[in-house]
Amino acid sequence: MGQLIFFLFVAIPIIEIAIFIQVGGWLGVLPTVGLIVLTALVGTLLLRWQGMATLGRARAAIDRGAMPVAELVHGLFLLVAGLLLLTPGFATDLLGLLLFIPAIRLSVGGIILHRLIRQQQSGSKQDRGGPIVIDGEYEDISRTDPPKDHRIDR
Repeated sequence: MGQLIFFLFVAIPIIEIAIFIQVGGWLGVLPTVGLIVLTALVGTLLLRWQGMATLGRARAAIDRGAMPVAELVHGLFLLVAGLLLLTPGFATDLLGLLLFIPAIRLSVGGIILHRLIRQQQSGSKQDRGGPIVIDGEYEDISRTDPPKDHRIDR
């Protein structure tokens, strides 16, 4: 995992610089910078709009007594999308804009969930060699006569 993060911190800036050079060559410096600022503004507006809608759905779920799991997942992906759009660069902007599409958020969330479950299952198969410990409380109910102060109301 640490290697992946290191790779991303090195690869993403290199990719963004290469794209900046290409786009800057086609459009010029000022239009390129303007495009980056525009995507940051659009990202902020999309984040506010979809974030408030997601918050409303989460509140409605809580009011119904349900756990707003889907809304929390959507909210997490919206946060990532907003951060990607605020990060200067065209590749990160594209990824951020894609995460504003609910179907893509659900697909990415499903893939991540599937991998986490698979990783958990493979990890639990490796852990089967040791003792199983179950922590809990118990009460001895083997007594035949009830306590003297025990009353049965019918």
